[in-house]
Amino acid sequence: MIAIVIPAYQPDARLLALVAELRDASDLPIVVVDDGSSHCCADLFDAIADLPGVTLLRHAINLGKGAALKTAFNHCLCTYEDLAGVVTADADGQHLCADVLRVAEELEELPGTLVLGARDFNASASGQRPPLRSRFGNRLTVGIMRVVAGHQLSDTQTGLRGIPALLLPPMLRILANGYDFELDMLLVARLREIPIVEIPIETVYIDCNRSSHFNPLTDSLKIYFTLLRFSLASIVTTLIDNSIFFLLTAHFGWIVWHAQAVARLTAMLFSYRAAQRAVFLKEKGTPLLFLKFVSLVVLSGLLSFAMLTLLRDHAGFALMPAKLTAETLLFFVNFLVQRDFIFATRVQSAPAIRRVHAARGARKPAVL
Repeated sequence: MIAIVIPAYQPDARLLALVAELRDASDLPIVVVDDGSSHCCADLFDAIADLPGVTLLRHAINLGKGAALKTAFNHCLCTYEDLAGVVTADADGQHLCADVLRVAEELEELPGTLVLGARDFNASASGQRPPLRSRFGNRLTVGIMRVVAGHQLSDTQTGLRGIPALLLPPMLRILANGYDFELDMLLVARLREIPIVEIPIETVYIDCNRSSHFNPLTDSLKIYFTLLRFSLASIVTTLIDNSIFFLLTAHFGWIVWHAQAVARLTAMLFSYRAAQRAVFLKEKGTPLLFLKFVSLVVLSGLLSFAMLTLLRDHAGFALMPAKLTAETLLFFVNFLVQRDFIFATRVQSAPAIRRVHAARGARKPAVL
């Protein structure tokens, strides 16, 4: 059984229309979360709650889209014993009933797969081109996600998703409560070896999407912070490494390779934990995982020392500029090795899944 989840904050009549249409077109249970909307929306939510097969959950205050989704996920897990997954949809009219049911059908046919309803940012069903902020934001996020997580996706910010039940419990542990929650979902799916499939949906933008509660500044910063955690962790690690190296060489007169070894091993204690939990969202480490990480640290340290020596002795660099240059050049190599070899999991690529989907052929939206 699949449930439909719709988080809502300050919605208008389009939410009631979508819920009513879904109710008429299918018998899937619908869970709507009022995320602390004002009293002016009370009549609308009362009308939604009166529809058969609809459950209304409420937040006393606005907690964010991620928090609303987690409230609904927890309810579904506790209420439906035969839950196969949930389909999330937005409350602002961007998702058509037919597309919501197509995603539900795809999730039913591909159990254990995260299904994303991918929008075409070059066209819109409403006859308007998607707003510039939406097109630019999605392209930037897609590019960063491709680098950080290795995801080859075309729409990382879609709110129309089919989420398998096995992915729901880990979602409840995510700390993010805003729009960044949905990006963390993609990272967790990759690390849990859950394949991802995209299916095309209609792109609907009404009145340039003015009803959206997405804040271009604060919510974008949260999203990009989620994607750039590795950079932040690496900056802190670099500060620890270089501070210890500077103190040992400049103030205590240690020889370079001794200082390099001590600084690198000290920074490793922070770096391993940060990469495991904060960056790649690994809940538990293993002896093999730690051994691979230590091997990378040792190899990276040797390469850094070799580059430092080369820059200092043959290129005329001073000691600290030589070390900083070497560490900067190794930053990208270290990230790719950690992402694809140390903290990696075997994930079926999205292009491969798309080929399977294409071979199956186009289908009409099903009434479930």
